[in-house]
Amino acid sequence: MKPGQEPTMAVGAPPAETGFGDGLAQAARSILADARTALTDPKLSEPEAVHDVRKAFKRWRAFLRLLEVPLGESANQMRAEARELMRMLAGARDVQAALDAIDDSSKGEVPLSATSVETIRGRLTTLRDAAEAASFTPEMRERLMRYLDYATLTVDRWPFAAIGFDAVADGLTVTYRRARQLIPENWQDADAEHLHDLRRRVVEHRHQLDVIEPLWPRLAKVWGEEAQRLRNRLGACQDLAVLTKFTMPHQPLAPWRSRLAPAITARHTGHIKAAARLAGRLFAEKPRAFRKRIIALWSARQNNGK
Repeated sequence: MKPGQEPTMAVGAPPAETGFGDGLAQAARSILADARTALTDPKLSEPEAVHDVRKAFKRWRAFLRLLEVPLGESANQMRAEARELMRMLAGARDVQAALDAIDDSSKGEVPLSATSVETIRGRLTTLRDAAEAASFTPEMRERLMRYLDYATLTVDRWPFAAIGFDAVADGLTVTYRRARQLIPENWQDADAEHLHDLRRRVVEHRHQLDVIEPLWPRLAKVWGEEAQRLRNRLGACQDLAVLTKFTMPHQPLAPWRSRLAPAITARHTGHIKAAARLAGRLFAEKPRAFRKRIIALWSARQNNGK
């Protein structure tokens, strides 16, 4: 398909599975509704709202990546704009990652008093709140809402009825391959940027499995849970990397560097070992075998009516 070309059904091709396209459209609307709720729910604190917005947009971008071929250039453009919007909220994200890493480090042996931990948390919380105030402004909320309005209208125009499971299997396989190619040969030597790239692909894979879970709960649930465990381990590594940056000279947590460094290293080593085991299971198959298996399972599901 050429960029910008509208997706069409091939001449003589079988029709898409009854109801499958409707399920995809419903998944898209559900993601956008969750993002809208995060922007408008008065019960959410600002940190909660930012977290929920970012979560919804991650799901949305994974959805657009999943269907980038059948939906064409408009989906790619919307995904690029969504990525840019989320970059504008990245400052608060990094500080929250450091806060999460402090909680994680506290699960090991940390040579810090409870008072020091609370001081660190207080300093990071102040930084996070300031970053959110600077980025999650009324103007930013309005910009996000305009994007969601446009996305909702676009979803109504997209030809979901013409999309069958083969197209979804192709999208799943592309993401699977991209993640698998990033698995380190030597996990302990992998740098933070490499692990972060792998985590992004695993997150994408996880959210794409969420898209098909309502349509096919049994399979997607099992793989999704495994992907989520890997995502959590890689996310913890990323959080620890961010925390390390905050302990560098002239950074907010520099006074605690010598005491935090051993705990950070120990937790990182544990997460890496667990991530290697999980990735070995999740990405054991080659991409072609992965696609062949999910197509076969889908066909069996259709034949059995389950």
